[in-house]
Amino acid sequence: MKRTKVTLDDVRAVYSGPEARLWELIMGEQIHAGGMASSMDLARSAGVAAGMTGVDLCCCLGAGMRFLAKRFGVRMCGVDATAAVLDQARRRATEEGFADRLEFRLGDVTRIPARDGEFDFVWGEDAWCYVEDKDRLIAEAARVLRPGGVVAFTDWIEGPAGLTDAEADRINTFMKFPYMESLAGYSALLEKHGFRRKECVEIEFAPFVDLYVAMLTKQLTFDALRTLGGDQALFEAMGGEMEFMRAAAHAGKMTRGRFVAVGA
Repeated sequence: MKRTKVTLDDVRAVYSGPEARLWELIMGEQIHAGGMASSMDLARSAGVAAGMTGVDLCCCLGAGMRFLAKRFGVRMCGVDATAAVLDQARRRATEEGFADRLEFRLGDVTRIPARDGEFDFVWGEDAWCYVEDKDRLIAEAARVLRPGGVVAFTDWIEGPAGLTDAEADRINTFMKFPYMESLAGYSALLEKHGFRRKECVEIEFAPFVDLYVAMLTKQLTFDALRTLGGDQALFEAMGGEMEFMRAAAHAGKMTRGRFVAVGA
């Protein structure tokens, strides 16, 4: 485990500013690799079904919640620590007719503003890499689940080839991750907090980084520069970091995982 000095305040700053708009530009509103297909795979593996109530931890713009409400007929609560994205999430939910099925709460996911046993499932997509205390996060997920409830999430993780300290520091600092967990690390945390693992697997990652770099350099350069206020130096610096990250992904040093587990 290779940690940086990134804090929750750093993450809030990113998602309150132009970098957040840049990620949405190149990744879509869901802001996770694989888009809706990845969400569908996760929901099916978790057994999400009509009538359930779930909580999306680090829900950002609420796109995953709207997807689940529309495709699976569930009710959702979203928790995020950044007020700016929750304001947008509420507006978009209302515009798309989901205001009666979606609720948003401002809060730290290591201290979830929810009752014990309030939800049927806990949901997360490529976002828990931003959480500093993942042990406390998993503990809180267990607390807010009903008995036998399910936790289902994807995340960016350190790959089987491993990162050097210098590589991890560079990537995590650029991405504003306190650290990336590993497949084995998440598996151990789930077991520690009483979950029975149903799925704990590496999933496709490197081709998506290829896609994001290509979108920035071959299609969306003008849009990206406008999003960054015309700052060419910042655009080029971010491009260099993404190229470094792409090489790490292709070398198996960073990847994604899908995790589904059943609570006690």
